[in-house]
Amino acid sequence: MRFSLLPVLVLAMPILEIAGFIVVGKALGLWLTLGLILLTSFLGLVILRSGGLGMVRNLQNASRTGAEPAQAMISGGMRVIAGILLFVPGFITDIIGLLLLVPAIRAFIWKAIGPRVVVAGSFKNAGFRPGAQSRDSAKVVDLDEDDFHREGSGQSPWSANRDDRDLPKP
Repeated sequence: MRFSLLPVLVLAMPILEIAGFIVVGKALGLWLTLGLILLTSFLGLVILRSGGLGMVRNLQNASRTGAEPAQAMISGGMRVIAGILLFVPGFITDIIGLLLLVPAIRAFIWKAIGPRVVVAGSFKNAGFRPGAQSRDSAKVVDLDEDDFHREGSGQSPWSANRDDRDLPKP
């Protein structure tokens, strides 16, 4: 059986946060500690509010330039996670949240997980431009009416001569 550290970390996190409150409270005092907690929570709310709009803007820029949107999504997602971690009261979560706001740290995380991210689509060819042709358009075969014939009964639910009198009226 494989052992995971995640449950241990989730159970130990409140204990570590309480220890962080005690250490910072002894060093700064009660009111400065509470002020720091409120300040980082407010900062987390501001980042959460602007993070979603920034992610949409980055995705639009990536689609305009034809770049893969995966890096923009991961970077925006890390900013949203940073806002959530800053909003949660605790100094350890605040430190992790502040680290996720540093672009160099986000770039390092992207280098670590980027090769594992698969984008399902070809964004580099069309660049999300309406009417732009992709390389799949070369596979289209244009036939004349004489070149194509249908085998079978010819009864299709989409044919124009279908008898639909038995269908209910809207």
